[in-house]
Amino acid sequence: MVNPRQRSAAAPAASRQTAGTNRRSPGLAANTAAVAVNSVDRDGASNEGTLQGAVTTWDGFEAFVTAPVAAPPLPGAPPRTLDERLAYHSRFVTVRTPVIEALARDVRTLMLLGRHQAVTARPSLIVTGPAAAGKTTALLQVGRVCHLAHTRRHGPAAAGHVPVAYVLVPPAASAKTLAVEFARYLGIPVTDRMSQAQITNAVVHTYTAARVQLVMIDEIHRLNPRTTTGAQTADLIKDLTERIGATFVYAGIDVTGTPLFTGVRGAQLAGRASLIDCGAFPARLGQHEPFHDLITAMENALDLHHHTPGTLPALAGYLHQRTAGRIGSLARLIRQASITALTDGTERITKTTLETIRLDHLAEQHHRPRPR
Repeated sequence: MVNPRQRSAAAPAASRQTAGTNRRSPGLAANTAAVAVNSVDRDGASNEGTLQGAVTTWDGFEAFVTAPVAAPPLPGAPPRTLDERLAYHSRFVTVRTPVIEALARDVRTLMLLGRHQAVTARPSLIVTGPAAAGKTTALLQVGRVCHLAHTRRHGPAAAGHVPVAYVLVPPAASAKTLAVEFARYLGIPVTDRMSQAQITNAVVHTYTAARVQLVMIDEIHRLNPRTTTGAQTADLIKDLTERIGATFVYAGIDVTGTPLFTGVRGAQLAGRASLIDCGAFPARLGQHEPFHDLITAMENALDLHHHTPGTLPALAGYLHQRTAGRIGSLARLIRQASITALTDGTERITKTTLETIRLDHLAEQHHRPRPR
């Protein structure tokens, strides 16, 4: 059994934040308090490979949380070099969408609600939606906010605390392999001879000692409680929620359409968890145009010398049809177009530029359906 390694307290959050652009769109803003993960899920196409391997350990998650924030250039600031601007558009900003706002608000409320609940499992939350809808981005952003708030509130006393844990459900997960993932996050030693119960006990002891407050479990759609292995894995999660004094948040693709909400185990989960739907952005919602606002926020964050402001919002209809309103596909399209504009020297994004970009297969099939 190990305790989390002692670490020096992180610097105050304010010192890590960079002021953003003064051009803001209504209802959406380029979030300068968030490390950019390109507004895309693990099921979307992006530079997720390095991110996926990094944040599933405490060291990696802490580095992700405390990394400098990608931010657009400040008015009057010296121009960046080409390499700096290429790196910036590769990372890009995270747009603080209504889903991120709602998730942050609900997680904070549930953490307060369950703070003194010690007998039964605390209320939980599920983030669901289609592929490339921004679920993982929202999850990691809220985890980052929770981590920084804990550090800011406790100061040097937070050294050794692990306020947030992030775990991926492995493919074809069994109860033991999922328990190993929980152990791996905090570097708990595990041997082949250890039973599932022994690993689970070590996880519960260490997570409690580390004062974990928020546990985020991604790829929850991989569980199928209708199978024996899936049922045992679902039971393990239920056991952990009752033994670890933390708020649990899950994310997965179209969770309500999976077996997770069926049967006795599904009824237990549905009775404890509230749902946030992270769907595609509608072109119009009443009097508002959420997708237009999203595009405006992204365009305001560009660092291209000759780009004409208003070009991308004017293409909102085309961009919505091209990406089906999925924030992951849109972010990839704009990032790739920005890098193309930098490398070919045009320094601007036009519809012609956008048409040359090949997106993820999901978006391409929607935009250019395969003929019969």
